[in-house]
Amino acid sequence: MKPRIHLLIACGLIACGFFTGPNNSKAAIPVSELAKALAENNLDAVRAAVAKGREALGNKAGEPEVPDVFRPVPAEAKLMSRDEAQRGFTPHFVTLEKMRWWKAGIDPTTLTAPLRGPASVITGNVAAARARLDGAEQSLAMAKDAAEFLIWAQEQAGSGVYPFPAARGTSKARAMEVATRFIANADKTGKLETVVRNGWAFDDAGDGGLQFDNGECGVAMLDLYEMTKDHRYLESVRKSADWAAGRPMCPNWNYNSFSVFLLARMFAVTQEPKYLDAAIIKARLGVVPGQLTNGPRAGRWIDPHNARPAYHYIMMRALTQLVAVMPPEHVERPEIVCALSLGLKTRNAEMVARGMMNKEHAMESLLLVNRTFKNDAAFLRDTHSSAALEAIGRLVSDEARRAKQPLAPGAWGLFLEFIASGTPPAPCFWRLHAPLLARPPGGIAR
Repeated sequence: MKPRIHLLIACGLIACGFFTGPNNSKAAIPVSELAKALAENNLDAVRAAVAKGREALGNKAGEPEVPDVFRPVPAEAKLMSRDEAQRGFTPHFVTLEKMRWWKAGIDPTTLTAPLRGPASVITGNVAAARARLDGAEQSLAMAKDAAEFLIWAQEQAGSGVYPFPAARGTSKARAMEVATRFIANADKTGKLETVVRNGWAFDDAGDGGLQFDNGECGVAMLDLYEMTKDHRYLESVRKSADWAAGRPMCPNWNYNSFSVFLLARMFAVTQEPKYLDAAIIKARLGVVPGQLTNGPRAGRWIDPHNARPAYHYIMMRALTQLVAVMPPEHVERPEIVCALSLGLKTRNAEMVARGMMNKEHAMESLLLVNRTFKNDAAFLRDTHSSAALEAIGRLVSDEARRAKQPLAPGAWGLFLEFIASGTPPAPCFWRLHAPLLARPPGGIAR
C-alpha cells in the first residue's frame, strides 16, 4: 500500500490524528474510523464515530485547544458613520500596493504566504467598489489584478484547484511551516511529482487542507464575476467548484465547510442543482455531525481544534450561505438551520457578554447572518446576531479611529460596505434566490 502523504494547510488536523480525550490523552477512536465513514457517505457511521469521540472527551468536549481570550468593547466605542465608511478604505491602498507579492510568473517556491491573501484583497476591494466608496475605481483595478494572479496560479497547478505554494522554509507562519513539512515528506518518499506541479501543491492526498484556500479564492472570484460579468472569472471558479464537489470529505470539519461555502455560492450564481446537492451532502456529513447538541457547550464543535472561535465562525459562515440558497421547503433545511442557530447562540452570547474572541471570521459571518435573516427579527434576536454584529462593529470602528488596521482587506471592505449602505448588500452574495423544486440531496447512506 502506498503511504499517504498528508497536507495540513492553514490550521492543523484534529490533534495527532485522534480525538483528544480528557487531560489531552489520546482517545480510543482514530480519525481513520471517521474518515472511512465520510468516504462511504455513511451518515450513521459518521454519527457513531463522533459519539465515541465525545464519550472519550468527556467534560472536555467543546473545549478549545487554546483557551479563549476575550477583548472587551470599550464602553465609549461607537459605530462609525457613513461619512467615515465612505473614506475608510482609501488608507489601505498604499499598504496593499506595498505588500503586493501576487504577480504572475513569480516562482511559487519563494512565496511566504498562501493565496487566501490575494483572495481577501479581491473581496475587500470588490465590496468597496460595489458600495462606491472613495477610490472605487482603484479598488476594482486592484481586485482585477489579484484575480489575474489567481487564474495564472490555477492554470499552473493544472487540476482546477486554487493551489498552495510548494515553498520550503520561507516563512514562520504556521500554514507555510506545515507546507514545508509536506513538501519535504513528499520529496523524501519520491511522491513529489504526484502532488506538486510547476512549484504549486495541487493535491492534498485526501487530507482536505487545500479546501481552505480553494474556497476563499473561489468565493472572492465569484464576487468579482458578479460585479464585472467577466466570464473568465466564472469559468475559473467553475473549475475550483467542480474540484471541491469531487473531493472526499475529511475529519476536519472546518476544512469541509470551505467547500460548502464555495459550492453554495456557486449554486447562488449559476442555479445549477449539482452545486447545491454537493454543498448539502458535505454540510450534513462533513460539518454538522461534529457539533455538540447538548451540555454546557452545546453549539460548539466537539474536538479541541474546531472548538476554537475562528473555526467556529468559519463554519457558521458556510452554514449561513447554505441556508440562504436552500429552498424554504427543502427537506434538509430545518436540520441546517437548527445547527446554525445553535452555533450562533453559543458564541454570540459570549461575544456580547464578554467581548471579542475573534474578529475576522466573526465579522464576515455576522454580516452574512444579518443579511440572510433580515426579515426574521426573532432569529436575529434569539441568536444574539444583531447584538454581536453591533459589538464587533463598535470595536473595529474604535480601532480604525485610532489609526489601526482592524481587519484584513476582505472583512474590512464588507464592513465598510455595510455601514455605507445601511445594510450588508451584494448583488448575489447576500441575495436569497428563488426556490427550486424541493428534493432530497441524495447520495447519503443512512
